[in-house]
Amino acid sequence: MVVAIDGPAGTGKSSVSQMVARSAGFFHLNSGKFYRAITWKAQELQCELSDEESVLAVARNISIVLEGDAFLLDGHLRDEELHTPRVDQAVAPVSAFPSVRQEVNLRLKEIAGTRDLVVEGRDMSTVVFPDAEVKVFLDADPAERARRRYEQNGRQGDLEELEKAIRERDAIDRAKETGRLAQAPDAVYLDTTHLTLRQVCDRVVAIIYDKTNHGRSN
Repeated sequence: MVVAIDGPAGTGKSSVSQMVARSAGFFHLNSGKFYRAITWKAQELQCELSDEESVLAVARNISIVLEGDAFLLDGHLRDEELHTPRVDQAVAPVSAFPSVRQEVNLRLKEIAGTRDLVVEGRDMSTVVFPDAEVKVFLDADPAERARRRYEQNGRQGDLEELEKAIRERDAIDRAKETGRLAQAPDAVYLDTTHLTLRQVCDRVVAIIYDKTNHGRSN
């Protein structure tokens, strides 16, 4: 079974997806980690990141292995390396290359064929897994999303600027030609503005169990 969770930045996709996966006994996969891995590897190889063919070659040859909950890149856990400012600044254009997205999507589909999966992103339900058994679109008021990010950052920075940045990011993500943020017509919409992480998780798990039980009864 594939549980596809989409939504804009700051809605709690990663936290919810991880908790749902643990609760349901599924494997959790953040699609964005693949793009970070490709970006990091391309930088290590000193590839020209503006050259789509060069980046695609990295995407096709990169060694990514999933063992349990571990995401191994070149045989090692590299979570810290994948979240450096250097990668942060370069990952967006890398993830915008259509051929690179196609390669990542193929890998995601291969993984889904081997295990029950909770996968998160922007276009998991609309592009990568249009036939996913469960589709969820998480949303929240931009002001609340800014508040959450503010708390995560240890209350550093300007709250109004955070909200402005989130609104600008939303506009960009919804206007992208490739990997555009959009809600699938058959996705369950969940507004998380006034919900706790546990409440959101419980609702998604209930959707999974309802779908599973319904499938077994037919």
